[in-house]
Amino acid sequence: MTTETNAYPEPSHPPLLEKHTIGAVPLADRHGSGRGLFGIWLGINMLPLTVVTGALATVLFGLSLGWAMVAIVAGNVLGGVFMALHAVQGPQLGVPQMLQARGQFGARGAALVVAIALVMFVGFFVSNLVVGAQALHQVIPDVSVTSGIVLAAAVSLGISIFGLRLIRFFITLWAVVIGILAVVAAIWIYTTGLTGSALAGGGFSMVGFFSMLAVGAVWQMAYAPYVSDYSRYLPVGTGARGAFWGTYGGSVLSAVLMMGLGAVVGVAAPGAEPMTGLGNLMGGAGAFILLAFALASASTNAGNIYCAMLNALTLGETFRPGWLPRVRARITTTIALHVIGLVVAILGQGDFLSSFKNFILILLYVLVPWSAINLVDYFLVRRGHYEVMDFFAPDGGRYGHWNWTALAVYLVGIVVQVPFAVTALYTGPIAVALGGVDLAWMAGLLVSGGLYYLLAMRSESSRAGDTGRLETASAVTES
Repeated sequence: MTTETNAYPEPSHPPLLEKHTIGAVPLADRHGSGRGLFGIWLGINMLPLTVVTGALATVLFGLSLGWAMVAIVAGNVLGGVFMALHAVQGPQLGVPQMLQARGQFGARGAALVVAIALVMFVGFFVSNLVVGAQALHQVIPDVSVTSGIVLAAAVSLGISIFGLRLIRFFITLWAVVIGILAVVAAIWIYTTGLTGSALAGGGFSMVGFFSMLAVGAVWQMAYAPYVSDYSRYLPVGTGARGAFWGTYGGSVLSAVLMMGLGAVVGVAAPGAEPMTGLGNLMGGAGAFILLAFALASASTNAGNIYCAMLNALTLGETFRPGWLPRVRARITTTIALHVIGLVVAILGQGDFLSSFKNFILILLYVLVPWSAINLVDYFLVRRGHYEVMDFFAPDGGRYGHWNWTALAVYLVGIVVQVPFAVTALYTGPIAVALGGVDLAWMAGLLVSGGLYYLLAMRSESSRAGDTGRLETASAVTES
């Protein structure tokens, strides 16, 4: 009897230089496991930006350390479910995450959300360049922030040129290093750097708690547009369980750890910038920890450009149907995106970077309806059954160029979030009435997912009815 392992053999030595781009990964080239995904996602959050985000709980939202941790855990646990469900699609379909949007929106209709995801990935790349360079500058003042940005971009470029295998190695490596340092730092600060008054500070507020819960949930959901980019190499036999739990466990655990560290730093050093406070609280070891964070940020940032590259190539194929990019196109696009990110990061060291981050948050609101539509279509409507080669058909295959129903639901999903939105540029009336609690992401998920399910199932029923009538007419004719 043929076993599942024999049916989907794993290559003993996958090449260091990645040869695949946006095309479906052949079964013979599949490798890895849910455990490997756990390592990747454990490392993806080991960044200064995650620590800074966690500090919001105690510094900006005024929560006590205990309530901050509850909000951080609850938000990540909830948002991680929606994010990790996308990982299930990778082993089944074998293509990048946003290319799958063609199954819901059509070949050209999907270009809109692909472009939005591309901008978001570049934005994350830019943010991590600046934050990492600032950490390096604090350790080595002679290295300016601009020089740090250039060095970080060079490290990222050197890794991302080779592709996913080398990116995965460095992300997993830093998961171990930064994870150990973060645990040691949290224990050290909690036992030596927190006074009784600091622990007694803050408290509970409905606005603060649910705002931080939303931050944790949206943090996880922001990863949804590239989850399958990492899981698409898994053998089909790995199944949904390994892809889901490897992604979910790694991402939630690392985000809770790093955000929790940020919350602790916010309590122990409330007046300092979080990474500066971390360095000061750790005394002589502070410089070493900040240097490790800077190096980790530069290395793991290659993952953002990798996913941006896949989206850029997907856009290119949209306007050049049937084109399958090769290694040269992958490398050229990777270099171009690094140059763009480098220029934006250097120009955005000041106030512009803050505005750019606000713009990225708005993009996340725009991507929430896509996530809902994609998950409902995959799990409830089509139940994982797609014709992958039709994604690349010049005419869009069975998915066509445009799916106007999905696009209309997507627009509704964006509009319905506006009254709930909380940004530096605009706060919706419902959010104001709720005291500034951000529930936009929840409204977008529920309305988009529910409406799409109703319309898609009605369409499926009509299609099934038409097929049945045709079969009946054919039988009558033959008789």
